[in-house]
Amino acid sequence: MRNNRTTCFGLIVISAALLSGCGGGGSGGSPSSGGAGGTGAQTYTVSGNLTGLSSGASVVLLDNGGDNLTLTSNGTFSFTQSLATGSSYFVSVENQLCSVTQGTGIITDSNISNVTVSCGPEYVYVANYGNNTVSPYTIATGGALTPMSSTVAAGSSPISVTVDPTGHYAYVVNYGNNNISQYTIAAGGVLTPMTTPAVAAGTGPVSVKVDPTGQYAYVTNEFGNTVSQYTIGAGGALTPMTTPAVAAGTSPVSITVDPTGHYVYVANNGNNTVSQYTIGAGGALTPMTTPAVASGNAPISVTADPTGQYVYVANNGSNTVSQYTIGAGGALTPMTTPAVAAGTGTRSVTADPTGHYVYVANNGSNTVSQYTIGAGGTLTPMTTPAVAAGTSPVSITVDPTGHYVYVANIGGNTVSQYTIGAGGALTPMTTPAVAAGSSPFSVVVTQP
Repeated sequence: MRNNRTTCFGLIVISAALLSGCGGGGSGGSPSSGGAGGTGAQTYTVSGNLTGLSSGASVVLLDNGGDNLTLTSNGTFSFTQSLATGSSYFVSVENQLCSVTQGTGIITDSNISNVTVSCGPEYVYVANYGNNTVSPYTIATGGALTPMSSTVAAGSSPISVTVDPTGHYAYVVNYGNNNISQYTIAAGGVLTPMTTPAVAAGTGPVSVKVDPTGQYAYVTNEFGNTVSQYTIGAGGALTPMTTPAVAAGTSPVSITVDPTGHYVYVANNGNNTVSQYTIGAGGALTPMTTPAVASGNAPISVTADPTGQYVYVANNGSNTVSQYTIGAGGALTPMTTPAVAAGTGTRSVTADPTGHYVYVANNGSNTVSQYTIGAGGTLTPMTTPAVAAGTSPVSITVDPTGHYVYVANIGGNTVSQYTIGAGGALTPMTTPAVAAGSSPFSVVVTQP
């Protein structure tokens, strides 16, 4: 039975989406008064903390594409421009390999003080389904991957890998023995199994995601039609919640958490729907009033854009990407154009951390489709609508700084690597691909 189950690649996928979590808000200090036009409306500041900047280096931060702030040392920062209640904020980095967490949201009558900007080295991890290992890499200047000294053992048929938003812990879903391997990330990106090396999941676990606060983890179980839910304790260890699992649709195969940390969405491959949940006290999931919305045929990957406004779903059976807006309370509404065309055998979808671009790995056509995100979140194919990948690409991710894209090619045992150029277009690196283990099935990037 296991062989029949573990080789059904048409029913399983990893949504390797970018883990750079966003959202939330911190309170602190007093609001400013006044505002544009002298209306007297209260305004609030956006601030946070910078870490990892090398001595002698500088970084330029932007809020909503402007209000440039140049920093030359680590520590706290605050943007000059204050924002009124109801205004959005979106913190990005202009000139350094730095990632942003808790960097986007809506002002709600308090100052924002919890934005984190992290600079420094990046690491890539690839789950190898065929030989039960994880391949670790460092990212060199220019984005090229360099394998670390050795692979790391996982469980049976590792199919998904993710990293918590701090970059301190990694989790690997083992499809063949229904559990999750858990690791600490040591200096230099080295993975070390935790004291308890694995925890149980449901039947046929496929996809894992950690919420932006780093407190909770969720796993889809394809054959149990459930989502397992865990708290993340001291040292990164997973503990099942009091209610260890909640119901999903038929054959849930992919999961994402919105960047504000309020909502969870699950692609149900077996009944062409997307389940939607709110995250309650202690991280427990509650189905929304409308527990699921329709998708395309055989949805297989789901991601939320980093601004927390849109959700995109790759539909393996119809070679399309469904597109939704996130409304009040997190409910999804199909856009006026509910889906756009992708390549053949659409398998994995991700958005870049700036919220400008979406990329899709197409397993059947050995390509990556590339789109710009327009007004209202609508996807538009780029002038060059697709670029070549390796054989049978199944997972795609963008690095947290928004400079590079990596694709796991299950048929070629490689990872394709690209730079993101002007307008979001992908260009293969000088070395277009690096070797992975046997049947690489999932890829993720982290910046501790």
